[in-house]
Amino acid sequence: MITLSPNTSFLTSPLQFQRSQDVYIISYLQLNCNLSLSTITKWTIKQCSSNCSSEIRLDQSVVTTLSELFIPAKTLSDGIYELQLTVTMTASPNLSSSAFAYIKINPSGITVNLIQFGTSMITHGYRQNLTLNPGAYSVDPDTNTCNASVSYYLCS
Repeated sequence: MITLSPNTSFLTSPLQFQRSQDVYIISYLQLNCNLSLSTITKWTIKQCSSNCSSEIRLDQSVVTTLSELFIPAKTLSDGIYELQLTVTMTASPNLSSSAFAYIKINPSGITVNLIQFGTSMITHGYRQNLTLNPGAYSVDPDTNTCNASVSYYLCS
């Protein structure tokens, strides 16, 4: 028996994540086998557009052979995904069980900064001008941005 946490969801009501959030799903396994309790675990990730038939491959940083699944932020694009965990008994390969979780990746909201480095940098002084420019200093957490004026070497 396999139980996924957060609680198992349905395609009609998937778990909600922002694109700038990590996805972490853990499983609880209850094994009932008289032979060896050694198992093979495998996560399969499918993108659901009209149906959940197209399996996607993630880079090697996402480990899909453990009982838990960790997907770093910004790895998945916006949309609905089916996460399937299949557990197979090593001693008896015909004994296997699967559990499903459905997640929806939503775009993250823009982080608005009225001034460079945030409003905590506002100081009070005599005859000082305060220029607000949210268009220049706001941040989209879904994109990988790099400020070359801060560090050229980190951006290249």
